Amino acid sequence: MPTVQTDDIETYYVSRGDGPPIVFVHGMIMSTTMWEPQMDALSDAFTTIAYDVRGHGHTGGSDTTPYSMDLFASDLDALLDALDIRRAIICGLSMGGAIAQAFAAAHPEKIAGLVLADTFPAGPLPATGRLAMANIRFLARLDRFVDYKTLNRWQLRVGHRLLPGISGDRETVQQLVDDAPTIPHAEFVKVADATARFPKADIDLSTVTAPTLVLHGEHLPTANEETTERLIGQLSNTDPTVLVVPASGHASNLDNPEFFTTALQEFLTERVYKSTAESIGDPEDGGNAT
Repeated sequence: MPTVQTDDIETYYVSRGDGPPIVFVHGMIMSTTMWEPQMDALSDAFTTIAYDVRGHGHTGGSDTTPYSMDLFASDLDALLDALDIRRAIICGLSMGGAIAQAFAAAHPEKIAGLVLADTFPAGPLPATGRLAMANIRFLARLDRFVDYKTLNRWQLRVGHRLLPGISGDRETVQQLVDDAPTIPHAEFVKVADATARFPKADIDLSTVTAPTLVLHGEHLPTANEETTERLIGQLSNTDPTVLVVPASGHASNLDNPEFFTTALQEFLTERVYKSTAESIGDPEDGGNAT
């Protein structure tokens, strides 16, 4: 399995295609496999890279404690350095979107484009957001008694009953969770705590000027609109493109991969790179992505 040294761990990654690099960052308890639809579609024109975040998948855990989004962002920075990538499009979903924000704030010069999907910003959350973060931490500790894969299956079912559509393509999401290497309990707690603490992080996105795309699922709770508006406000220097992914919930890239991937392709060709085939790979500022 391809791995590179990133800080104190060996990070597992997959890479396909040739062209400007786009790096995908998965959500909590997921792995590289959640990005298969986008990697398959984009690898003809881009170098598509996905990796397992510390604590997940084939990367596995570490003795470091506690975890934080800053630590995950440092791992991402080390991954780019190990792969000799100077600038890249970073695309993150949910927890992966929080990692992408932390990385972009710390290294704006390394961002050719930023894609944030179904995620949340640093700063105060509405009541539903605070409840969601408390739920993440509670489920991580409950994992000691009922494994998180079973808990996730229950959550998807309950979510679908309470808010039809929020769970999206439940079968695909659960299958990806089931098929991924099991996360040890101690690692799951550290990952969940890092995710729940992100709203309290000191993240300054005003330094990010690269083109940005923000996507969120149509069936997410109404309170998510307030959260998205705050995220857009923090990205004021990027003039973000904001899209609602129809017929999707929290994992919009899996729930409606056709819409998500098309939106991503159009963003890359119209906002990040020149749209002509001859010039693709040349960022609008004239520099190199790699």
